Amino acid sequence: MVDPVARVRAVRVPLTGPAEALERAVPEEVPVALVHDGTTYAVMLATPSDLEDFAVGFSLTEKVIAAPDEIREFEVVEHDEGIELRMWLTPEAGGRVRERRRLTVGGTACGLCGVESLAVAVAPATRVAGELHVPPDAIHRLLTALGPAQELSRATRATHAAGFWTPADGLVAVREDVGRHNALDKLVGAVARSGIRGADGVVVVTSRVSVEMVQKTAALGATILVAVSAPTALALRAAEAAGLTLVAVARSDSFELFTHPGRILADADADAAGAPETLVHVA
Repeated sequence: MVDPVARVRAVRVPLTGPAEALERAVPEEVPVALVHDGTTYAVMLATPSDLEDFAVGFSLTEKVIAAPDEIREFEVVEHDEGIELRMWLTPEAGGRVRERRRLTVGGTACGLCGVESLAVAVAPATRVAGELHVPPDAIHRLLTALGPAQELSRATRATHAAGFWTPADGLVAVREDVGRHNALDKLVGAVARSGIRGADGVVVVTSRVSVEMVQKTAALGATILVAVSAPTALALRAAEAAGLTLVAVARSDSFELFTHPGRILADADADAAGAPETLVHVA
């Protein structure tokens, strides 16, 4: 079974003083297909722990089952693409699932087998390329600009934000939503509609970094993603493969640099800090 925690290398970059290499524990993120009677109901990205609890709880909250004993068999099947949680239901529960699929248009059931669904969930992010380089103090400046721009968050204390910052114009767009994915989708739309090239700026988000946040940033064409919280291991692998520079755990006095450090640190600084050229998992 996939370990729910991975250890990765990063570089801590303080505002004052030298950068230094470190190791950090990050949560693993795996596509998990929930399969009822041989048909995938949904694919979720989740930490691979307590999977039977996840399968039962999801099935209850989705009203697929009325009680745990309506799952008569349960099996965890691992694939290279992810994990299938296979549930075989009682006839009554199975009938409810089939009826829901018949009546639902555009619902969550994908109609694909679990392996195909898992592969879709972890489709590679768009490969990015760009010449944008920003100094370490730019990370502090864009974080400082983002806070006052979060009007909805100030009013509610219940929303995430995604912003787009350029060296020439500073913070040019901010979008907010109760969902971190929604906030980033809104930002991508705003930047695309404005005619600004994604490669000309930095995306900053007020959340952790899951693989979807990497995929969405890469779809915009941006080459640097900054987050105030930590990334998942899958997000790091996706960022590395996409050529995306990922900055996370960004604070007022420091940040951690995980992938493609050359857009932030000069070669000499990166070498002095022991920055990895590629993401390296350590024991």
